[in-house]
Amino acid sequence: MALSTGAVEPTSPAGAILERLPVSGWHRRLVVLVGIGTFFDLYEVFLGGVLAPILAKEFALGSAGKAAVVASGFLGMFVGANVLSVLADRLGRRRVFLLNLLTYSLFSVAAAFSPDIGWFLVLRFLAGIGLGAELVLVDTYLAEFLPSRSRGRYTAWAYTVGFLGVPVAALLGGKLVAAQQIGGIDGWRWLLLAGGLGAVFVLLLRRLLPESPRWLESQGRDDEAVEVARGVAARVGHPVDPADVPAPPPAAARSAPRSTASVLRTALTGRYRTRMIMLLIFQVLQTVAYYGFGTLAPLVLVAKGFDITESLGYAALTFAGYPIGSLISVPLVERFERKWLIVGSAIAIGVLGIVFAAAATPWLIVLAGFLLTSASNVFSNAFHIYQAEIFPTAIRSTASGVAYSLSRATSVVMPFIAVPLLATAGPVAVFGGAAFLILLLCLDVGILGPRSTGLALEEVD
Repeated sequence: MALSTGAVEPTSPAGAILERLPVSGWHRRLVVLVGIGTFFDLYEVFLGGVLAPILAKEFALGSAGKAAVVASGFLGMFVGANVLSVLADRLGRRRVFLLNLLTYSLFSVAAAFSPDIGWFLVLRFLAGIGLGAELVLVDTYLAEFLPSRSRGRYTAWAYTVGFLGVPVAALLGGKLVAAQQIGGIDGWRWLLLAGGLGAVFVLLLRRLLPESPRWLESQGRDDEAVEVARGVAARVGHPVDPADVPAPPPAAARSAPRSTASVLRTALTGRYRTRMIMLLIFQVLQTVAYYGFGTLAPLVLVAKGFDITESLGYAALTFAGYPIGSLISVPLVERFERKWLIVGSAIAIGVLGIVFAAAATPWLIVLAGFLLTSASNVFSNAFHIYQAEIFPTAIRSTASGVAYSLSRATSVVMPFIAVPLLATAGPVAVFGGAAFLILLLCLDVGILGPRSTGLALEEVD
């Protein structure tokens, strides 16, 4: 099979092979396997909002205690996003993929047996470290394997699989809280056990994943990179003649920064500076746009006068919009320029959030919440694809991971502001403030964000 890299400079031999391959059963299995891993990340992210009203009753928590339940996991994710995303650029995508889920599994199971709220918060923090870089690695790994013409669509499919974890968290929460105890173990503890034990299964499957050839090239391991890419081509049914593989670029043309400081200097200078500034601002603001609803929805419903079981039932119905919105995004992420898809869906989130906050009847609450979560996952899938496309391979995981960690840091602070504000000012004030921040997000991406849809990674670079 003859290969052509077109205008892509510097030449990436492995990238040239991967770009020319048709999407096959091998690619789809890769997407499903990676997507199942996102299930546990997203299950865990939204579990904080589910657990907060349950543990408030269990341990007699006030506003600060409920906020700490939500924030503890996010604080761990902030640490993990910084540490593990950096390791992924140094040690490889596959190795850190395995380390992520191993850390999460161990501490999630341990958290299920927490004797008091103090132990619970510490173990949730440690479990969060394991998931901190999970979504960044999913974005990076799939971007480096999938051809540009279908990169967005199949990454959206991976998240569609993963977002099933959100309504599952709410449905399990409602059922297990109603059951109170199963086998002598409190229902809420089973929520943590389910996540930890399920992740062990995925951990075993992920051992089958190959290392990213583009990452191998960034480390100067060209022969190994081409060998992995040729192996993928053979599995797809398009074997590659070694004579058709382009020569790698000179080492000087692709020198990879080694330290975190040098990576960030690269990301904050030259043509990448505007992209990095845009992404840093975006990640602070997108936390309000995206995680605000998922983590606060059960608490908002309790504030509206519904009991915990009712609130989790309604939350589960609204959370069904997460996988459906992700499914809706599949054709959209290739049809529209991704930066404008991010802006459009963010505006929808702002408007629907105010409707949800102001609604008094159950049918309007559920409808507004469902439409909001659907829009949220068009937004989420578009930006996850986007952030993995706008930096070169050598710094991709570190640059996007450090920026993404700001969303986790904001998620730590947000409950301590939003939960007391919810109690004093009410839902409309909380979601009205969120809508203003979403407007700033739209200006940030619209003005500073580059185009990326349909371009090979090397072209975007």
